[in-house]
Amino acid sequence: MKRDPQRPEQRPARPEPPPPPSASPLGVAEGAELELKPPVWIFGYGSLVWRPGFEFTSRKVGFIRGYSRRFWQGDTFHRGSERMPGRVVTLLEDCGACTWGVAYEVRGEQIAASLKYLNMREAVLGGYDTKLVKFHPQEKDAEEPILALVYIATPQNPSYLGPASEEDIAAQIIVSSGCAGHNIEYLLRLADFMRYFCPQAEDKHLFSIEEALISILPCLYYTEESLEETAGVPQKSKS
Repeated sequence: MKRDPQRPEQRPARPEPPPPPSASPLGVAEGAELELKPPVWIFGYGSLVWRPGFEFTSRKVGFIRGYSRRFWQGDTFHRGSERMPGRVVTLLEDCGACTWGVAYEVRGEQIAASLKYLNMREAVLGGYDTKLVKFHPQEKDAEEPILALVYIATPQNPSYLGPASEEDIAAQIIVSSGCAGHNIEYLLRLADFMRYFCPQAEDKHLFSIEEALISILPCLYYTEESLEETAGVPQKSKS
């Protein structure tokens, strides 16, 4: 069963509503020693590909090497709750693999504003750490890779869920939603981005979860419909 992909938004979107706790103005997790020289490039491989939430100067589609994208990070704020954590992506070190996404260029006042926002969205609320990686633009005339900042959730953070079967991940995504919307939207938007902007790239993990979710949804709908019909049928009284 196939879906019709939707074109992701191309312009900066409004930020997700973070709560008031304070964040580091540098946007870098404590203990991380990263030297950032302007202009700064920020690589996104999850919701940042369609909703960066900050102002930027330019954006490029491309990939980083040595990492695989995995739905192994738990989310109790943006796409889930404490009672039902959602599943969002992180990066797993994987020699020979590559992960496609979008790199955003920020300059001037955009740098401090974007890093402060992302520190709250990804590090404080999401449990992600920061790292510098080499980003390879999709453009054919691109010469050398660009050094970019990326947020990665490691197994050491308390929200990390780790591996599970594609079917179990899909089942968890179906029942989870948070302040930024339903977990299903997160999965489908990411899959649509890959189809529209990176049709030549493979992401078996992502598309296997999407396929599992689509196969579960009709069964879930049928079960709910059957329960409603059963509830509406008068029950015979016992003699």
